[in-house]
Amino acid sequence: MDHKAEAGARGGRRRRIGRAAFAILLAAGAGAGAGQAWHALSEVRIRTVRFEGLARATADELLALSPVKPGDHLLSADVDAMQHALERHPWVRQVEVRRRWPPRLDVKVIERTAVALVDLAGLYLVDGEANVFKRAAAGDGLDLPLVTGIGRNDYVQRRAAVEPLLSGALALARIWREAGLDAAAELSEIHVDPGDGTTIYVGEEGTQVRLGSGDLPAKLVRLRDVLSALRAEGKKAEVLHLENRLHPSWVAVQFASATGTLRAQGQTDESVPERAGGMGGRRIAPLHVNRPQGQTDESAPERVGGVGGRRIAPVHGQGVKVAGSREP
Repeated sequence: MDHKAEAGARGGRRRRIGRAAFAILLAAGAGAGAGQAWHALSEVRIRTVRFEGLARATADELLALSPVKPGDHLLSADVDAMQHALERHPWVRQVEVRRRWPPRLDVKVIERTAVALVDLAGLYLVDGEANVFKRAAAGDGLDLPLVTGIGRNDYVQRRAAVEPLLSGALALARIWREAGLDAAAELSEIHVDPGDGTTIYVGEEGTQVRLGSGDLPAKLVRLRDVLSALRAEGKKAEVLHLENRLHPSWVAVQFASATGTLRAQGQTDESVPERAGGMGGRRIAPLHVNRPQGQTDESAPERVGGVGGRRIAPVHGQGVKVAGSREP
């Protein structure tokens, strides 16, 4: 900070203290002479610190961080330093501190809202502005989508390059909620990859949905239609493909032992492209299952969805227990 800015900050603080002193002097002088009120003012001590807006943070935690304590002089208390200190609490996004009479401090707190977890060699909470602000703990009691695919080293050393991936994943989760897709299938994981695009895992079975890159709103509309069709027929997909760049309106459905094709109404078997379904905004007809020639259900290879061939189970439960890595 240059000398002019520092002097300006000091001047602003003195003006705020002066206004507070004048207001307190008027309040105290209402029942006593001006001389007595001024003498009383010189001995004014903070009786209490009142917090407003706490849900995750506690008053005891914030008082432990604060350089200003009950018993300190009300007018000389550095409320700016107190504000900055309280904003170091991981759950605290913004703080406003005001002097009040009878002598106390009123502290208005705006907390962060966690919207997702991110895997950075350990699970961390992320707010809606893509700020990774706290390592997840069992006591957090959160059931949130998990973002994977971002390496810890990349996040620490190349944050500007990877933050758009994290922001894109959070935008997808927000659109999912706002579109009411949680009613069809809960979003459990969002895997981001700069080359392959986005893959999500939904529902109790952890169905893999390969979205690829681009045209996300339209893809989610098609996905909603496909999930509705599957649910209506009592069928469960292992993998849903929506990443076909040549035919973006097609959706391929892969079951545990075969590949299914969603056909538009009136489309014949001969016109069905291999492993793709032409929807084009038309009503979805019953699912059709294609198998390699001569292959039976028993010989069909089982394909398991998940990153690197692993099945990723939905993230459920009251909180997440993590251990074994340092803060990012």
